[in-house]
Amino acid sequence: MIRRAEEKDLERVNDLLFQVLEVHANGRPDIFIHGTKKYTDEELLKIFKDDKRPVFVFADDNDIVQGYAFCVFEETRGVPNLRDEKTIYIDDICVDQKCRGQKIATRLFNHVKEFAAKNGCRRITLNVWSVNPGARKFYETMGMKPLKTVMESVLF
Repeated sequence: MIRRAEEKDLERVNDLLFQVLEVHANGRPDIFIHGTKKYTDEELLKIFKDDKRPVFVFADDNDIVQGYAFCVFEETRGVPNLRDEKTIYIDDICVDQKCRGQKIATRLFNHVKEFAAKNGCRRITLNVWSVNPGARKFYETMGMKPLKTVMESVLF
């Protein structure tokens, strides 16, 4: 079952946030700090209630969260060189390591896609770190294509 995240999901969402952070910290320890997470509990609870930042969870038959999709509505309006449009940005999708291979991420992605269309979004966007080639491959199988490339030069 896919539904909006609720306060009761906080512990499981935190578990998954730690898992995804470790993927990034292992790949880019110069940027990410092991053992941390992206949001405080207070921030998460606020996000769970924010209709502009919907968080969807995939819960099993016992209502235990096995995956999530953090989303953010974005709008471009009145920018001289850009068309007005509404998009949904997928900030993060994570499936518990123990539950991978069950098409949970596919279900979450498709749910976000349907939700975005129903809410007038023209596109779905997201970022993929180069240290996570599995995620990039997944998004490509979902029909996503690169929009732009962010480059860096590490100075020290």
